[in-house]
Amino acid sequence: MSQRPAPLTGIRVLDLTRVLAGPWCTQNLADLGAEVIKIERPGSGDDTRAWGPPYLKDADGADTTEAAYYLSANRNKYSVALDIASPRGAELVRQLARQSDILVENFKVGGLRKYGLDYETLKAENPALIYCSITGFGQTGPYASRPGYDFMIQGMGGLMSITGERDDLPGGGPQKAGVAVADLMTGMYSTVGILAALHERSRSGLGQHIDMALLDCQVAMMANQNLNFMTSGKAPQRAGNAHQNLVPYQVFAAADGHLIVAVGNDSQFRNYCRVIGTPELAEDPRFATNPQRVKNREALVPLLSERMATGKRDHWLAELESAGVPAGPINTLDQVYEDPHVQARQMRRELPHPTAGVAPIAASPLKFSDSPVQYRRPAPLLGEHTEQVLSERLGLSEAEIQALKT
Repeated sequence: MSQRPAPLTGIRVLDLTRVLAGPWCTQNLADLGAEVIKIERPGSGDDTRAWGPPYLKDADGADTTEAAYYLSANRNKYSVALDIASPRGAELVRQLARQSDILVENFKVGGLRKYGLDYETLKAENPALIYCSITGFGQTGPYASRPGYDFMIQGMGGLMSITGERDDLPGGGPQKAGVAVADLMTGMYSTVGILAALHERSRSGLGQHIDMALLDCQVAMMANQNLNFMTSGKAPQRAGNAHQNLVPYQVFAAADGHLIVAVGNDSQFRNYCRVIGTPELAEDPRFATNPQRVKNREALVPLLSERMATGKRDHWLAELESAGVPAGPINTLDQVYEDPHVQARQMRRELPHPTAGVAPIAASPLKFSDSPVQYRRPAPLLGEHTEQVLSERLGLSEAEIQALKT
């Protein structure tokens, strides 16, 4: 069956971002077929190039210069090493911006104005440009000038107030998520905003400025917890692996390990009680409905925990699956990639790499029937495509490129 080109084929993105939120956004766009030109500082490049170990290994098992962190967010891009602090470097980037559809940047507020790379300047030269700025706190407000880092934002935006074990239990206290979720969600929201602006441009013919803030995204992604607070007036507290609104929806210890049980309705609770040999609990007025189970959590959970501890993990998982009760294991990452379903979904792939021979990647979760995500190249070496882009996109001669090198 013939395939259509990737969705963003023909769209050019100028990537002036580093670390994670911005590169995550531009990697999404690159996966969808856009040509993404990443501008990096000569000599050092994206900060995450040095965020190792671990580093990608070559065929002999020796470390290359490519940090795993950097590799995770920069595939399918071209790397161009230019010094935007020099007048000539800034002018070349402006030339690329004039022929781009999208520009994504994560400099501090106003930081690109002195180089003539701010939105107002570039809008005058390219009115169709969609310009996305990603900062910690946005372009306005009392914190606009502050630097923003994921860890700080998880704390300020409320996530750490509900993440971790209860304060009255061993190990209680604030806990961040295991990955930089504020950065990642900001990258995802930025992708959504850019695609919406691209669609709007098809009607108006005009670009616009998109102001993305890590703190805004962190607050927004609190989802049901936001409304738990707004409707009750009470701030939700840490609940460990339990759910604020559903019971039982948590981790249980089996005789030989742990598993997750995620009961979402009363029918599932009845099936769950039958499987674990306590059908009478589903008939108890204290536990028969979810609102009652939430109110009587402290009485119910110890009864369930005692019963769960008598069986082995895989026994419970098999029985619960047969009964239609959502349950699952707690996998380490090596176990994740050994899972037959993860393998069937092709979530681990490999791409040829210029110094390592081959580089692993975690695949995009986007799966299109007729215009699929493309895996064209691994995260680029620093400045790997400088000469190619300057020659093919800007028409610079070999002598001009050599002068830039000098």
